[in-house]
Amino acid sequence: MSKRLTSSLILSLALITSACGSPMKTPDIKQNPHPKMRYEITMTIQGAPGPFDSISGFVQYKVSNGHCVPLTPISGATLPPESRIPISFTRVSDNLYKGDIYADLMQDEDYYGLGVCHWSVVAASADLKIKTAALSPAIFHDDIVAQKSVATFFVNSDYLDSDSANGEERVVSGNTNRAFYLPTSRTDLFSISLTAKEDFQ
Repeated sequence: MSKRLTSSLILSLALITSACGSPMKTPDIKQNPHPKMRYEITMTIQGAPGPFDSISGFVQYKVSNGHCVPLTPISGATLPPESRIPISFTRVSDNLYKGDIYADLMQDEDYYGLGVCHWSVVAASADLKIKTAALSPAIFHDDIVAQKSVATFFVNSDYLDSDSANGEERVVSGNTNRAFYLPTSRTDLFSISLTAKEDFQ
């Protein structure tokens, strides 16, 4: 694993709470010491009105088999653990950035004594900030595995009207369907594409 990954991998685990409000014990979630399922994520910005103040990202993981997690008291629900790991995007050019993720970064293990919990990637997201606005395109598990490119569209005002009066951050997710923005002939759109490429080690 690269030094960039090992220095930035900080777990942010969701606490599992009961319906009556008392927290259940969160297990010591581990990372795979030798991940091999590497995907390169390429981000391409096309037509944005200007540069961004900062560009970062994260990959979200979640336990995919809920039966390995104990039932929550009273409600009887299961709340599988989740984790967010930062993605370090490296600038290649003015509109091109690259970062790495590992699909097998989280360690599959019997954390609760109910069988092995299997972790899966939910999505890889970028976080492009301009003043108090954060544009957040994402590429989800199936498209990552299929090594697809996903374009997310934003309107220019998402960028230009980015300075909120109260200083609170505004997250803009955009839309992957260009037709969502009517009329379809409008020209005030720009896109941020995320492309996954397998590079197993």
